Amino acid sequence: MLRVIQAFGLTSAPRKDLPPAVEDVSFEARAGHVTALLGAPGAGKTTVLRLMLELQEGRGITCFKGRPLHRIPHPSHEVGVLLGDVPGHPARTVRGHLRMLCAAAGAPARRADEVLEAVGLVSLRDERLGTLSRSMDRRLGLACALLPDPHTLVLDEPAEGLSLREGRWLHGMLRAHAARGGTVLFTTADAKEAARTADRVVTLDGGRLVADQEAADFARTRLRPRVVVRSPHAARLAAVLAREARTAHRSVEVVSEEGNRLSVYGSTCADIGETAFRHGILVHQLADETGDMGPKAATTPLGGPVAADAPPAPGTAPAADQARQSHPGARPTAGSPPAQDAPPRAPAKAAEAARAPGAPEPPATPSSGTSSGTSSPLPPPICVRPAPSPLRPLRYELRRVAGIGTGFLTGAVVLVTSVLTAVLAARIGHTPQARLLAAWPRQLPLPPAALGAGLLGALAFGDEFRHPALAADRGTVPRRLGLLTAKLAVAGAIALALAFLTVGCDAEVLYVMYGREVAQVPADWLALGAGWVGLVTGCAWAGVLAAGVFRSTTAGLAAVLAVPVVVVPLVQKALEGPAVRTAAGFQVRMREVFLLQWPFGGDRYLVAAARVIAQPVGGALTLSLSALLCAYLLTTLRSRAR
Repeated sequence: MLRVIQAFGLTSAPRKDLPPAVEDVSFEARAGHVTALLGAPGAGKTTVLRLMLELQEGRGITCFKGRPLHRIPHPSHEVGVLLGDVPGHPARTVRGHLRMLCAAAGAPARRADEVLEAVGLVSLRDERLGTLSRSMDRRLGLACALLPDPHTLVLDEPAEGLSLREGRWLHGMLRAHAARGGTVLFTTADAKEAARTADRVVTLDGGRLVADQEAADFARTRLRPRVVVRSPHAARLAAVLAREARTAHRSVEVVSEEGNRLSVYGSTCADIGETAFRHGILVHQLADETGDMGPKAATTPLGGPVAADAPPAPGTAPAADQARQSHPGARPTAGSPPAQDAPPRAPAKAAEAARAPGAPEPPATPSSGTSSGTSSPLPPPICVRPAPSPLRPLRYELRRVAGIGTGFLTGAVVLVTSVLTAVLAARIGHTPQARLLAAWPRQLPLPPAALGAGLLGALAFGDEFRHPALAADRGTVPRRLGLLTAKLAVAGAIALALAFLTVGCDAEVLYVMYGREVAQVPADWLALGAGWVGLVTGCAWAGVLAAGVFRSTTAGLAAVLAVPVVVVPLVQKALEGPAVRTAAGFQVRMREVFLLQWPFGGDRYLVAAARVIAQPVGGALTLSLSALLCAYLLTTLRSRAR
């Protein structure tokens, strides 16, 4: 049978003087099986998954079908991931959220409707993410993981917070995926859930692997049937039960717990009830139960002081766990059950194969490890690599922008503010005609349209790309030229529409309020229009680039405001002072040079562009865009080099 997931020597990076959260964890999950990673809260289950997905630095190797994740061309098509809650804008609809992820993962848009039907969310496809309940959120998380139709599912606490009925439905979905030949690995803190739903159970405790068993062996050695007894005379009843067991030579184990409660292994309700009746001991509760022995099973003598989660009697299978926990580096004895043995560590050849970029794939079956007396080499380091671009960046960006009402609300606020500013400036007077149509009084550093375009540009690099479904693709905003080009194109189109709508609305309102004279179009409208479009588009691009460089919307908006407040005074100060030469006659010489090449008067556009750049704001904006673009490219090259 093909072993799909192989994890060797997973070890997290230690923090300061603290030991690593996960140390030397090795296991495997096979195709067509459901594997449960079991452990109490804080045992290291989520850290193991993050190391496997190369989302956290450390050491070790994890092979999916014989290849590390970073050597798979499109990891999200191979591994579907659910880590934590489902993030997303609370105003985005369920269907819109999935369609946006379809564009990022390269899946067709109809796939969103297919997974909605599979997880039972068709009736809620138009609901907002902020209104979903906990159970619906987990269904949506599973839908995101199934979106690229992956072969392997890696889920962190998928049934957390679900009711019993919803949990059965979820595990039925996982079982169906495994029945189709897929691989399922999920974490849980409930031993009964692991035994009931998984084919194999891998147990962690304190960041170490303590057991790797088939589900039947796990249930037999850890989930033992017991009788729960509550009595105000629990100590006396425990002593009586222990004495009668020794007299009858029966294997009965009595465990004292809190609240006058006893757990009796190896007996029945009828025997315990008869014993309590014969000795006149009052019993408040007597019921059969399946007990969780816990990963750290420690045996105690019969009738002696016992712990709350005692193990089987000496000589039974869990004694191997006790020996292994006392001596983590020791080999299991010949008498220990094979289901308790953890998988061996990765051989040095497999480690070198995974480390070298062009090396052959590691073997499907791990070897038996190094011989005693020889130190095994350290596993290769796990590096957090940058994310690839969305497979369809332009489609992703369009759905990201149009999926929520932030852009439309910002545009409406900009238009209203611009109209009010233009009307107020016309009433006060002393504002040139061109600035009046743009609603840009001299007292304002930037017009409302430029500020709105910069804000929308800064919002382009938010947290919209951080989704658990794309965790296999590193799940964060990538610095890639494809995504940057898409964001610049969409931001530029929005800024262009905002610029034209602002001037149109201002002119119409001014005409209604004050007549044709105030709303008259200036004679040099071509150069002024080019400058206006360049200003608004440049502010939008400055917001995109600054937010992409600093990974912050606030930094993007601050970069837009810094152009008129900081950069323009610096440019004006640099241009002050005596000039040796001037650019007099520039327009005439441009016409002479480009007259033959531009027979249709194209030199006018070049002259208009030159005049825009020659303006203080235009020059400062050009310098800012150039600096931000260089910084973005530098960070991109550095991330690729790393």
